[in-house]
Amino acid sequence: MKFDGFFRAPVADYVQSPQFVGGRFRNIHPRPVQEPKPDAKVLWDFFFNKPRHAEPDVALPVQPLTRAQLDAVPERSLYRIGHSTLLMKLRGGWWITDPVFAQRVSPLPFFGPKRFHAPPIALHELPALRGVLLSHDHYDHLDRAAVRALAAKTDVFLCTLGVGDRLQAWGVPAAKVQQYDWWQSAEVDGLRFTATPAQHFSGRGLRDGNRTLWASWVIEDLESARPLRIFFSGDGGYFDGFAEIGRRFGAFDITLMETGAYNEHWPYVHMHPAQTVQAHQDLGGQWLLPIHNGTFSLAMHAWWDPFEQVVALGQAQGVAVATPMMGERLDLNAPHAGERWWQALMPAGGGA
Repeated sequence: MKFDGFFRAPVADYVQSPQFVGGRFRNIHPRPVQEPKPDAKVLWDFFFNKPRHAEPDVALPVQPLTRAQLDAVPERSLYRIGHSTLLMKLRGGWWITDPVFAQRVSPLPFFGPKRFHAPPIALHELPALRGVLLSHDHYDHLDRAAVRALAAKTDVFLCTLGVGDRLQAWGVPAAKVQQYDWWQSAEVDGLRFTATPAQHFSGRGLRDGNRTLWASWVIEDLESARPLRIFFSGDGGYFDGFAEIGRRFGAFDITLMETGAYNEHWPYVHMHPAQTVQAHQDLGGQWLLPIHNGTFSLAMHAWWDPFEQVVALGQAQGVAVATPMMGERLDLNAPHAGERWWQALMPAGGGA
């Protein structure tokens, strides 16, 4: 049985990167000494003692997608496939972020967080992809089986330093893999993709912690008559890097922002909902689409809590929040708020 490189790290050294120090990548700001850290009890509760509503009682609603539907949709369509996987049509080509179609996000196929819902479209039914955009190598963002299945139908994989080494070790042709450090850019079909800083960590096994780089991404279509700027957060805690990205790139039409899997023990690497909204404001975002939620239970909060909190905070602070159902089309030229589809599945009284 293969365990996805769990005991080894098939990545090179990247001493040319300012982020690579002592054989590992690092964040801009060190972890605060006083920050709480998960202890044995926290980890035990995470794996074996989660509260009842950390997972839904029934499968979440999904709007099924077909290849024929996707072939007919207009430019600048976006679909949530689940968690941080988003499918976007930009300048005539399809792009997908952090494609995860696995039933579990774990090095072990029989253990670990399990999906709440089926993807709205099967992996083999996806159209040919102009590109795959990867933020980092954690199991809930980098699905080995999905990457291998997509390799034949994808033109280019844009990823961070070291992650490309993993892809090549899995059989993705080197000619299709492009690796970037923070603030480096790639241009494809008039689109510019820039890897931007994030405050997180990486690794897929016992010995490879922080051997690969993590990032957020800025996606710009500046050659069209109507320019478009998208921010994809990947994973990460709140830090002043959001404001710096906002200063460098200007206002974003939409931010695809992590809000989910938060806990008092790891604020350094995952944002709480109020921080998600603040990061969106730091970026000068117009519409906020909360991601990294609704597919896997990766923390102790109720599965619906990210949606409820971000929508409430958005209303209080005048932030436009989009919450499309999985598989529902979102027009990037004119986003809509969407229904509060999760509320029909919440128990009376919110499950408190």
